[in-house]
Amino acid sequence: MDPIPLTLEMIAILCLLGFTVFLFVSELLRVDLAAILVMVVLGSLSYIPGLQGLADVRHLFDGFASNAVISIIAVMIIGAGLDKTGLMSRVAATILRFGGSTERRIVPVICGTVGFISSFLQNVGAAALFLPVVSRISARTDIPLNRMLMPMGFCAILGGTMTLVGSSPLILLNDLIMTANTELPESQKMQTFSLFSVTPVGAALLVTGILYFVLFGSFVLPGHRHERQTTSGQSMHEYLKRLYGLDADIFEVSVPPGNLLLGEKIGEIMEAHHLYVIGYYASGNRIIAPRLTHLIGDDCRLAILGKKTAVLEMADDFGLIVLDEHEIFAEEFVPTKAGVAEIVIPPDSSFIGKTAREMDFRQALGLSLLAIYRTGETFSYVETEDHKGTRIGVIPFQAGDTLVVHTQWERLVQAKKNRSLVVVTSDFPQEELRPQKVGWALVFFVIALTLILTTDMRLSLCLLVGAVGMMITRVLSIDEAYNAVGWNTVFLLASLIPLGHAVQTTGTAEWIAHHILTILHGWPNWALQSGIALLSTAFTLVMSNVGATVLLVPLAVSIAIAAGADPAIFALTVAISTSNSFLIPTHQVNALIMGPAGYRVIDFVRTGGIMTVLFLVVSIIMMNLVF
Repeated sequence: MDPIPLTLEMIAILCLLGFTVFLFVSELLRVDLAAILVMVVLGSLSYIPGLQGLADVRHLFDGFASNAVISIIAVMIIGAGLDKTGLMSRVAATILRFGGSTERRIVPVICGTVGFISSFLQNVGAAALFLPVVSRISARTDIPLNRMLMPMGFCAILGGTMTLVGSSPLILLNDLIMTANTELPESQKMQTFSLFSVTPVGAALLVTGILYFVLFGSFVLPGHRHERQTTSGQSMHEYLKRLYGLDADIFEVSVPPGNLLLGEKIGEIMEAHHLYVIGYYASGNRIIAPRLTHLIGDDCRLAILGKKTAVLEMADDFGLIVLDEHEIFAEEFVPTKAGVAEIVIPPDSSFIGKTAREMDFRQALGLSLLAIYRTGETFSYVETEDHKGTRIGVIPFQAGDTLVVHTQWERLVQAKKNRSLVVVTSDFPQEELRPQKVGWALVFFVIALTLILTTDMRLSLCLLVGAVGMMITRVLSIDEAYNAVGWNTVFLLASLIPLGHAVQTTGTAEWIAHHILTILHGWPNWALQSGIALLSTAFTLVMSNVGATVLLVPLAVSIAIAAGADPAIFALTVAISTSNSFLIPTHQVNALIMGPAGYRVIDFVRTGGIMTVLFLVVSIIMMNLVF
């Protein structure tokens, strides 16, 4: 290979690369702001005489319209649309049913699922769709989001190596091989790869990633930095006990066939046993905040809020079964869907002088009245240290009363519109779910996925078809779509694209590759392959994985032919190794999860450093074993 001279433009780009890495690692600025600064510096330098070739300033902001950035925006909107219908909550409930509620058990289920999905839907799409699912799981299990998003994101990247449609470099691989074949004699032409040729390699990488987080996650993942301090996020047990002295939790209780309670009114059970029945299920019908006159049916389930001792005592007396975990009501009482709220009766309220029972409070408002706080005294069914249980359903409301209720957040949103109430609680999800739109959401998700897998349309356009379809059918509004986009992620990626393009167009990437491959000249084939894998990994950290693949595949093929190795395997090494992007948040998936989990660059360096080494070792071993 002929030597490549170092130019002034290359020196400038090398310095800018060093400056970018310094900003990311030092965290002097937020990473998205650092990326914007780098883009501005690159554009400004391009006006200096002698450096005009650094970047075409007319296209400096083209990254904001790039296929990758538009794809991320569209997939965020699609994910928000699916979440708006409640579908993601159901997926979260299914995962919890199989994975339990502990980090060690649930992380492999999340990682395996998202890894499989990303083998057919590009990794950033799979990660974006699973972001709301993991958020729901975090809320239900109290496992911090930053303990689950990195395993999910890393395994989405790893899953993309399992098929030739899972990541952009592998999609490009066969085209690059056919292009290289035009320059090769007939005896050296390479065979292209089939859809599942790389599956053994990708599957081994995914399993490695899952085992890494299962065995070492407690040591390498960030600590519990983001504790919930809000009313809606904290445990209901702690909240009730701290403010109102109500030492209570929610229990799911099974009423066996022919039980003594059959035909009893829910209100009578509450008064007799100082418990709140806040949920009822029988014959496939689930009722939240059932009427006090509702009768206990045969073989039903009850959601009971009360002291554990009182619930267990009642269960012993009547032969009820107290379940260890919620089953029927698992999704109904998670903090993201329901919780405790406070409501004040204003002076002009129509509720004054009326009781909850005569108003049919539960049926009218969908709120379970837990306590009435009046001039320093708390009235409730549950016995406390200060007083015995009180029949609060027959206490007339007075102006200034604070009502403590258990409610689903969507019913509280409706209660805010009632002028006879003042909803004091403000820290709760105030968006209204649209389960009736789940059909439209699924239709346009399937349409987008089908276009991706069966047509040659650009990925961004395929995803925008799904996103726009959801907005047109009112799965979510345009304003909700805007709010669903993580604009910090968009600016981070769009601002780095010009730098990656400059690294390539100025010849800096080729200069770096040439010098490294010169050093590797004469090494054994396995060492050459390892060096190319390491070079591909380094390049994908500072430029797009597509750009790194396009640049390095021809070089890798040339090296393989000169060394007498299989050029197709060296080309595959580049395409797989450009997915080895765990060290800094420049990969689209890493940028996506950084904001919601509150990750810092040092978190990626610490956790991703070991993953990078494992990826290199496992991929090289598997490619040599399989091919």
